[in-house]
Amino acid sequence: MVPAQIPGPIPTTAPSVTSGALSLPSAPAFGSRSVAEVFPSAAASLGIEGFDNRLNLPQGQRICVIVADGLGRSLLKQRLAHTPFLRSLVLAGQGSVPVVLDAAFPSTTAASLASLGTGLEPGQHGMVGYDILDPDQDKVVNMLGNWDSCVDPQTWQPFPTVLERAAEHVDVVTVSLPQFTSSPMTQAALRGGRHVSGITAHARTEAAAEAMESTDRALMYFYVNELDKAGHRHGCQSPQWEHQLEELDATVRRLSSTLPAGTTMLLTADHGMLDVPESQRLDFSADPALIAGVRHTAGEPRMLHLYLEPDLGQQGRDRMLAAWRSRFGERIWAFTREEAITAGLFGRVREQVVPRIGDVMIAARDALALYDTRRVRPTALEVVGQHGSLTKAEREVPLLCFKAQGRKGSRG
Repeated sequence: MVPAQIPGPIPTTAPSVTSGALSLPSAPAFGSRSVAEVFPSAAASLGIEGFDNRLNLPQGQRICVIVADGLGRSLLKQRLAHTPFLRSLVLAGQGSVPVVLDAAFPSTTAASLASLGTGLEPGQHGMVGYDILDPDQDKVVNMLGNWDSCVDPQTWQPFPTVLERAAEHVDVVTVSLPQFTSSPMTQAALRGGRHVSGITAHARTEAAAEAMESTDRALMYFYVNELDKAGHRHGCQSPQWEHQLEELDATVRRLSSTLPAGTTMLLTADHGMLDVPESQRLDFSADPALIAGVRHTAGEPRMLHLYLEPDLGQQGRDRMLAAWRSRFGERIWAFTREEAITAGLFGRVREQVVPRIGDVMIAARDALALYDTRRVRPTALEVVGQHGSLTKAEREVPLLCFKAQGRKGSRG
């Protein structure tokens, strides 16, 4: 397959759009201060041509990007007492490097990791939700786990990744869990370079140190998912989540002490999280007014894609918006595909991606999660920590930039 041509620079501003009585929040800061700038800036800091260092990262020969799945900026600020190493980094400051980034929209792993891997907005890479409509099949397909067998990851997301492009110039290494080495998500958005894996965080830090020690110029992607898992199962206000945050702190400290001295290290995330009480995890399919004329439902419980029957037209969309606003009022943003695109929520949107986006979208504004129990398992309603919407808790992620202390006797 011939890779698609890489789009030009990302515009940095988008107009404000009013959704009914509520204005939509500003779009993610694509092109200046979003997760899409992390890997391109890292590549530029290594001196690789064709990339812009929009995040003002320091120049260097080695860089390690740690992505802690589910580490929202507000959660980190609330729990700094549990993270002595990360707290020391926050207090030390990082000059002109921004301390906060915007996740992609929706604020979900598939969209944000794809933006991290490609340096592009969801409207370009096409992974615009946790699960979304495949227009060619008229079928909802999942963007994580095992993809639909009829969906080719490298066709769905046709642009070369930053890791692929960087691998032509420096050693590129991904350190992750074994099951992610050749997953469809990796093939779509994080392909490129070599992969090393370890089941435990300690094993992964040792593998990372060994891989980085063997090269003089490298870009490393180090993925940590334990925090997100604890948040979904127990909530991000739980002791279990705090324990995993403490484990993350230990992992980052260990990496700093074992990677070659002077390695630039970045810690960021794909999204934040908030807890939704059981009483607010609602089955919207039980209300006929909310599903009349809906052909498919998809997305996250906090950011729904509603795909309407083709013959409903504008009047049908207006009725759908009115029904949802009447039912939930200011607890949601209810808006159309066109409003989302005009507002820049997905960034620039290429023609093939437009029909993957819902005709109508529903984003939660408070602690609310919305389910279509006709198509999800009952266990889905057991999820406590959630994300996907436009609130600060979900969309703002930290960026910590620091230098590895290095293992004694390592070559810097």
